[in-house]
Amino acid sequence: MQLHIAVFLAGFTAILGKLIELNEGLLVWYRLLFSILLIGVVLVWKKQFKKIEVSDFINIALVGLILACHWVTFYGSVKYSNASVAVVCLSAAGFYSSILEPLILKKKLIYAELGLGILSLLGIYIIFDFHPQYKIGIIFGMLSSLGSALFPIFNKRLLIKFTPRILTFYEFTGGLFFLTLLLPFYFVSFKPAYYLPTQIDLFWLMILTVFCTVMAFDFQLNALRKISAFTSNLTYNLEPLYGIVLAFVIFNENKLLNSHFYIGLILIVLAIVLQMFRVLKIKKVINSV
Repeated sequence: MQLHIAVFLAGFTAILGKLIELNEGLLVWYRLLFSILLIGVVLVWKKQFKKIEVSDFINIALVGLILACHWVTFYGSVKYSNASVAVVCLSAAGFYSSILEPLILKKKLIYAELGLGILSLLGIYIIFDFHPQYKIGIIFGMLSSLGSALFPIFNKRLLIKFTPRILTFYEFTGGLFFLTLLLPFYFVSFKPAYYLPTQIDLFWLMILTVFCTVMAFDFQLNALRKISAFTSNLTYNLEPLYGIVLAFVIFNENKLLNSHFYIGLILIVLAIVLQMFRVLKIKKVINSV
């Protein structure tokens, strides 16, 4: 339930990325800054704040860098294509994690997961092939899905040692640090129109920070303690459904998409449903033993 609430909240992030007119790099920079301040206040107020070793911070900060890159490329996908295409591209995370999780965590390759990941990838390919006008946005989206796959894999190890909120605080701090160093180079190719958020930008940034970042991360990391990174990534493929429905209602993006978009989406949804049945079947067998 916590994972699905997190996915539902994540469905709003593409919409908010469209509403916030800041450059994608600056959008993520402010999102991280506001989230750090909010989580820091909560940790101090609840007397849960604790210092960590420098070596631990370096490891956590590197995961924060992955997260920052994931967000920048995701919002780049939103801005250079549209919200619907951006969230669909995240479905490639299932394919990436089916290969990367066994390699990084030294686990056995599960061919069923690889097959379902390829099915999601085929859906994205169909969308890409028939929407060439979204080429840059789709490239951003595929890079974003790689970050989305790596993030829970490394987080699963760190959650053994740190509570979700402490881990999130230091990951965001590390992400903000690295992003501050990288943004000047990023702006060479993707120059922002302005640097300080407008009043309406600030309003949407606060919504993004409180509900879609701090609350969603708490739910996601709590869930990740009990489930695999692959199941988390594949469940997050429901994000396109929420994001697409919202994009259709708010931005009328259904008028911009042809039938091939829906064929690709059906394949992605099929991969999600098959994985859910697979997980339920495995749990049923375990419970009966």
